[in-house]
Amino acid sequence: MSPILVTGARGFVGTHLRAHLAASGDEVAGIDRDVEITDRRALREAIPSDCTGIVHLGGLSHVGASFAEPEAYSRINAGGTAALLAAAADAAPEAVVIVVSTSDVYGVVDPSELPLDEAHPPRPVSPYARSKVEAEQVAMLATERGQRVIVVRPFAHVGPGQSDQFVVPAVARRLLAARLAGEASIAVGDVSARRDLTDVRDVVRAYRLLLHHGRPGATYHVCSGVDVAIGDVVAALAQRIAPGVGLRVDPALMRPVEVPVLRGSFARLHEATGWEPRIPLATTLDDVVAWVSQST
Repeated sequence: MSPILVTGARGFVGTHLRAHLAASGDEVAGIDRDVEITDRRALREAIPSDCTGIVHLGGLSHVGASFAEPEAYSRINAGGTAALLAAAADAAPEAVVIVVSTSDVYGVVDPSELPLDEAHPPRPVSPYARSKVEAEQVAMLATERGQRVIVVRPFAHVGPGQSDQFVVPAVARRLLAARLAGEASIAVGDVSARRDLTDVRDVVRAYRLLLHHGRPGATYHVCSGVDVAIGDVVAALAQRIAPGVGLRVDPALMRPVEVPVLRGSFARLHEATGWEPRIPLATTLDDVVAWVSQST
């Protein structure tokens, strides 16, 4: 059996993807911080020669932190993608490579433009998003050289195991701490933003389907097609963990630039693979709360 390689294999999405691939009967190989993502030679040695698919998740993903380290984000996210694709061309030239980008490349959009499809022009407003646009450009150049590369733009995804750098687990953990300490409120950032949220387990299912059925050179959204206010998500978490606990806005948790709303269309993905989201947001939040409670 030929393996599928996952970069960023021990991260939030990588962990769920490896589990899904294994449960689907695939042989799985993974690299994480044991291999420098910008080192073409090291990557070439780590890629199995009989590898049939690669999902590139390795890189930096925290939007807020990117404003302090824009050069690092460009070097790792764009430069790492270039190194990986060059290494894959050497080691496993027939492998399908999924380069995971982000819906953040769209930046601030007018609500009249929603839902976004893959033809919508990128207008990045953070160093993180800019680095992902650069990575996409690297991917498209690779397709022109004959590599089988697919770009995926996932919208926000959540689920058990996610870092506290992200809003849903961070708020859940603050609520749990407030309940245990008897505190009346927790700190939050801007909860007015609306996001298209998908369970990470649905996201990784889409990645596997695209390895088998995606069209090289194409870009695909992975999203729910529904936007929800972060304030409503916070309220749902509070109801589950600490009813009655209030919110106080902490300027330190605000991003320099906030995108008010994002909502995508997964029509192209559905047409290619039959994928659609299966896990309701309420189930995702229940699972996040259970995971946070167990890991505290």
